[in-house]
Amino acid sequence: MEEAGDVVFRLNQQGQILFASQRTVALICCGRTLLGEPLAAHVAEIDRAALKATLIEAIEARSACRVELHLKTPEQDISYELRISAFDVDTDNPGLLLVGRDLSAQHATEERLRHMATHDALTELPNRLLLSDRIRMVIAQARRSGQGFSVATIGLDGFKKVNDGLGHPVGDAVLRMAAARLRKTLRDSDTLARVGGDEFVAVLPGTHSDAQIKLVTGRLIATLQSPFEVDGHTIYVGASVGVALYPDHAEDEVRLVALADAAMSRAKETGKARCVVYSPRQEGSAPEHDISLEAAMFQAVREGEFLLYYQPIVDAHTREILGFETLMRWKHPTLGMVPPVRFIPIAETNGLINLLGAWALKAACVQLKQFEEVAKRSLYISVNISPRQFRNDKFLDVLDDAIAYSGLDGAQLVLEITEGTLMIDPVHAEAILSKMTERKARIAIDDFGTGYSSLAYLKRFPISVLKIDRTFIRDLPASQKDGAICNAVLDLAKHLDLSVVAEGVETEEQLHYLEQRGCQRIQGYLTGKPMPANVAMAALKESTYANLVPTELRQVHL
Repeated sequence: MEEAGDVVFRLNQQGQILFASQRTVALICCGRTLLGEPLAAHVAEIDRAALKATLIEAIEARSACRVELHLKTPEQDISYELRISAFDVDTDNPGLLLVGRDLSAQHATEERLRHMATHDALTELPNRLLLSDRIRMVIAQARRSGQGFSVATIGLDGFKKVNDGLGHPVGDAVLRMAAARLRKTLRDSDTLARVGGDEFVAVLPGTHSDAQIKLVTGRLIATLQSPFEVDGHTIYVGASVGVALYPDHAEDEVRLVALADAAMSRAKETGKARCVVYSPRQEGSAPEHDISLEAAMFQAVREGEFLLYYQPIVDAHTREILGFETLMRWKHPTLGMVPPVRFIPIAETNGLINLLGAWALKAACVQLKQFEEVAKRSLYISVNISPRQFRNDKFLDVLDDAIAYSGLDGAQLVLEITEGTLMIDPVHAEAILSKMTERKARIAIDDFGTGYSSLAYLKRFPISVLKIDRTFIRDLPASQKDGAICNAVLDLAKHLDLSVVAEGVETEEQLHYLEQRGCQRIQGYLTGKPMPANVAMAALKESTYANLVPTELRQVHL
């Protein structure tokens, strides 16, 4: 009996203790006898009803029953699972045997696992899971009270330089210190969570007016502007803050955080170390992150729903197809053709663009070989490279695989990169571009003139092609300003020995204007919309564009 469990009792039908093991006596009353006392007196009040019901059940059923309750000890109440069974069942007055197991260690482990599931391991702050639950609670309270609140996303400025320059242990120490500072700045009623990387989210109940937001976010920014002292290093980072309001901007937790994050990104783009409150006017500048669409994208990859379309790039004088730009398309079974402006930014954010981009590059190179077999002449293929692809350390391996797999001459491949991609990290860009040109691939600047427009990079980087953005073509030939810009680009390209492709050409007047000024290559709806590979091959094989060519040139060029 003494060793049957962590605690052992024998009771009569009235619940009085007839026997208690030595360990039980030592635990509950430090050696004082328990005989004759009701067990309920040593059970937490909240559990006494459950104990009484289980004792009755064990007597009536004449079988073992279990109950979980707390036994009172001099220091604390301890949770036990008691197995209660009747003995002397053949008599009219059976007794009860209770054998208990200490659940403290099990409960501590369960609590630790719950904490790990809902808190960030580095800072001990709530994680994204618990954050969502807290926001839902604040939303419910706000609906009852009619009082709005705000959600603020806080992103450290320049944190990457800490990890890169001083190592991740120092970076982790900065994050822990930043979390402590932010937590100290906020009220007990506020929730602060770490949602990944160097980003935190604060839920601010009752903070809704401009004055309140300015006061709170000012304190958040100020507390992170002070230097961080770590391992003898003095580190300055600062922070940018984005705010979304309930119910003004959104009424669910997912969209509130998404809009606050968009506002924070806007704060970083417009100077850092500042707060931006979300405005619907931002919608046009940054497509929202659609969670359901993101889930559908991963399914689309598995189901092979992504396609490649090809838009002809033609000689401005002869209208002969010189090559194609590769454009990614998504044909969803119920949504139909999903616009790239919706899915490309999401793929860029979640990293899926690396997989899609690698597939597009390889498939385009293989397709060019088929185009050439039909055309019976040399062509080139132009493929867009996203910022995340370009920064990926496996990009050159992907490029090598595409060239080797297709058997393409590198000179037939043009890789289109935006100005912004180059200027994020010019040193890295210069190194990668040099290695790309070692493979004979040509580099094109896409949407030239709409990004940084720093002419210095034209000298620094091995660029071969400039693509004039459609915004400068649309109003030609009527717009004098657009004409001046196009003339300047063409003149600049001529002196730097660069090729030029004019995008978005839709009228004969635009084409004639550009051709007269020396633009040799045209791309746009006038000479061909983006089309599936089979349509592009038909265009090459059957000279579909012959009717666009002036009569005097048809015999010579087509």
